[in-house]
Amino acid sequence: MEYKKNDVVTVIIEDIGNDGEGIGKAEGYTLFVKDAVIGDTVEARITKCKKNYGYARVEKVVTPSPFRVTPKCSFHRQCGGCQIQALQYERQLVYKQDKVRENLLRIGGFSPEEIDAVMEPIVGMEEPWHYRNKAQFPIGYDRDGNLIAGFYASRTHDIIANTDCMLGPTENREILEAVLSYMRENCVSAYREATGEGLVRHVLIRTGFFTGEIMVCLVINGKRLPAEEMLVERLTGLRFAGADGKERDLEKEQEKDAVSSGEKRIVSISVSVNREKTNVIMGKEIRTLWGKDRIEDSLGVPGSSERITFSISPLSFYQVNPRQTEKLYGLALQYAELTGKETVCDLYCGIGTISLFMAKRAGRVYGVEIVPQAIEDARENARRNQIANAEFYVGKAEEVLPELYEREALHPDVIVVDPPRKGCDEKCLDTMIAMRPERIVYVSCDPATLARDLKILCEGGYEIRKVRAVDQFGHTGNVETIVALSRIK
Repeated sequence: MEYKKNDVVTVIIEDIGNDGEGIGKAEGYTLFVKDAVIGDTVEARITKCKKNYGYARVEKVVTPSPFRVTPKCSFHRQCGGCQIQALQYERQLVYKQDKVRENLLRIGGFSPEEIDAVMEPIVGMEEPWHYRNKAQFPIGYDRDGNLIAGFYASRTHDIIANTDCMLGPTENREILEAVLSYMRENCVSAYREATGEGLVRHVLIRTGFFTGEIMVCLVINGKRLPAEEMLVERLTGLRFAGADGKERDLEKEQEKDAVSSGEKRIVSISVSVNREKTNVIMGKEIRTLWGKDRIEDSLGVPGSSERITFSISPLSFYQVNPRQTEKLYGLALQYAELTGKETVCDLYCGIGTISLFMAKRAGRVYGVEIVPQAIEDARENARRNQIANAEFYVGKAEEVLPELYEREALHPDVIVVDPPRKGCDEKCLDTMIAMRPERIVYVSCDPATLARDLKILCEGGYEIRKVRAVDQFGHTGNVETIVALSRIK
């Protein structure tokens, strides 16, 4: 049968796609159905037709899946943030484990026997809610012209008014409400993308989960905010419940040393100037209105009392799920098998998070990152933690690595890579193979490009020893994976 847009069909959902959409067939025609859960029988309205497959959205759940749960967030279907919130968390972990395995088989070309022999169980979260330490909320207007803060609806720039995201800290709601209240009282306008007019574009909130330090940064289409002192007063007057459940006066606590007591307090208020007509959120000019320019947070790894402190600016890259990051980095250290003598190269090193953990247990560490600001942060983080055996270089990994190889006769024992979604550059992979490290630790945020790169590395003389998925982003379709490879003798 030939289907067309807006046809309503009954579909049994038998699988889950890469973005968490349900997959089923209507008389042999494959449909990717948004908001459907594996095991559902649904009535779905077709939104787009291709020759051999199409896209649809759920109109009605006829028979719910045994894995379907009631989402905590009432906006989960409109918002693009939590694609699989209606799927039982334990089944989410099965989906992510299968996603990594299937990519390794299909794209990497590995056999089921090879992968099943080295794949370890996925590392899930004890509490898959309120885990994000960073959120960027667009500010705009609803249809009646009221000021709102929230998130963009899936695949649009229409703002869903929601100040209480279930993935971020609970304090975010109070902070956003305080900003909106200040804006209303001082007639501060929100930015309109269509015209480029209006002042406040976004509110960035970053929270140090270990230290309790909170940063609030307003992204503005101008140089200054009206009545900036009132904004500062409104935000510093907020009181958050501490670990003991008691409310605390932030203004009296700003000077206290950061401790792991569960106390949350705003220590930095700033504006980011962005006057460009662009989808890039943050501007390059940051001006501190009150408090510190940066916040601090620290990370440890399971089984160790060591913690490394990081200095975080509004522009710094920092892993958004610190609790799972600690587990991920613990695995990276385990897979690196360091004895204290090794030379380690950390490619795509960011602000040095993995590098500094490696430096505690290695002879020498070289970190490489293309973003100059990140390398400045990495060097500062090394100084802050009194780590002297880590050096950091600005540039593309595929260019800096050959330079170090040729100029300094660098022969690393271990190479760690943590590339962006597009994976490693082919030249970078070739150089890694040419340098012949004993071990490679590959941290990936995309199973498809991971599988592609592992195929190249294994054709270049390496074998996979361990593979483990880590759920960094609960209720979304994303998954991190860490792989240990060793050189075939």
